Amino acid sequence: MPAWLTIVGIGEDGLPGLGKKARAAVLQARTLVGGKRHLALVPDRGEERIAWPTPFDGAYDMLLARRGTPVCVLASGDPMWFGIGATLSRKIAAEEIAVYPAPSSFALAAARLGWPLQDVATLTVHGRPIEALHPHIHPSARLLILSDSCRTPGEVARLLRERGFGDSRLTVLEHLGGPKERRVDQTARDWKEAVGADLNIIAVECRADAEVSRLSTLAGLPDTAYVHDGQITKRDIRATTLAHLAPSPGELLWDVGAGCGSIGIEWMRAHPTCRTFAIEADAARCEFIDQNRCRLGVPDLRILHGRAPELLSGLATPDAVFIGGGLSEPHVIERCWEALRPGGRLVANAVTLQSEAILTEWRQRTGGELTRLSVAHAGALGRFDGWRTAMPVTLLSATKPVLRAGEPRPI
Repeated sequence: MPAWLTIVGIGEDGLPGLGKKARAAVLQARTLVGGKRHLALVPDRGEERIAWPTPFDGAYDMLLARRGTPVCVLASGDPMWFGIGATLSRKIAAEEIAVYPAPSSFALAAARLGWPLQDVATLTVHGRPIEALHPHIHPSARLLILSDSCRTPGEVARLLRERGFGDSRLTVLEHLGGPKERRVDQTARDWKEAVGADLNIIAVECRADAEVSRLSTLAGLPDTAYVHDGQITKRDIRATTLAHLAPSPGELLWDVGAGCGSIGIEWMRAHPTCRTFAIEADAARCEFIDQNRCRLGVPDLRILHGRAPELLSGLATPDAVFIGGGLSEPHVIERCWEALRPGGRLVANAVTLQSEAILTEWRQRTGGELTRLSVAHAGALGRFDGWRTAMPVTLLSATKPVLRAGEPRPI
C-alpha cells in the first residue's frame, strides 16, 4: 500500500515555516490530526479535523479506520525523535508512512546555547518518571530534557539539589522558534522562576556542589547506594557477576531472588533499553527494590512479588538470568535454564555448601564455568590493621547452546 499517512513536523512559525512537500501534504489531506495547539497553526480549509483523544490508545483505531485516504498528522519538530512518529511506526508499516521533519527542539536549543549536539545527552520526561534522569547526572555533563509540563523545570531543579548538584545551571527555553520564545537562566539551588508554557525544554550543565558520591553507569556501585537489610550482592562480587551476565542494549534479565534489586538495577543502568524482572518473595525487600529503582534512575524495573519457580510461568523470554536467592528451592535452576533463550546467559551465586553442590552438579550436566570469589577488606585490628575476609562466593556462568537443525536438545 502506498503511503497514506503523512506525519509533518511543524514549528511555532506554523504553515509558512514548512517546506514545499510538507506544506502540500497538509493542504491536500482530507483529515488533519494533531494536538489542539498544532491544529490552530494551520488555517481551516473545511477538512476533517481531529484532536488527539484522551486516553491516547484510541488514536490507533481512529487512524487505521481511515487507512487508504490521505491523513496528515501534525507534530512538534522531528516526529521520529521522542515524537508521535516513533509511536505510530510501531503500529503502521514504514511503507505506509511519509515523514517530513522540522528542526527538533533539541536542535533549536543547542543552536541557542552554542552546544555541539553530539556532546549532549538528549532526554525526555514527557509521560515518563523524572527519576529516569539519575543515570545521566554526572559532573560536567550537559543534558537537554523535553519537559512534561510547566512544572517540570522545578521538579528537575529539586532532583538536582537532592543529588548534590544544586550548583547546576538550568536554562529553560519556551516556545522555541516562535514569536513568544522566552529564555530563563538560574541555578538549580536558586530556582524559583515560574514557567508559563507546557511546551519547554530544559538545558542542564551539571555541576556538583562539593565531593558527591559517584554513581557510575558501570557495574559495582557502592553498597551504601542501596537501601537493604543485608541481603545484597556486595560491590566487588556484583561487579564480577554483571561482567559474566554481560548486559547488551534491549536485553531482558530475570533477577531471581532479587533481594534489594542491586543486580537488576545495575543491569538496567548499563543501557537505557535494558529491562529487568525482579522476582522476590519477601514483601519488605520488594519495598527496598522499589525505593532503589527510583533512587538509582531505573523506575521502569518491574517488581514481581512471589516465589520462584511458580512465578516464572508466562514471563517474557529472558536473555539472561541471575539466581541470587532461592537456588536450593526445587526446580528453580531447571526452570530458569528452560526459559532462557538459546545463546542466553545464566549466572548463579552460592555461599552455602548445599547451594554450591547444586551448581557443581549443574555444571556437570550442562557445562559452564565455576569461579570461587574471595574478597578481603582492610580493617582495624587493635592498634593495627588487618584483613577481614568475607564469606567466599561460588559463581556459575553458563551459556545456553544454540541448536542447529537435527541436533538433540540438551538437558
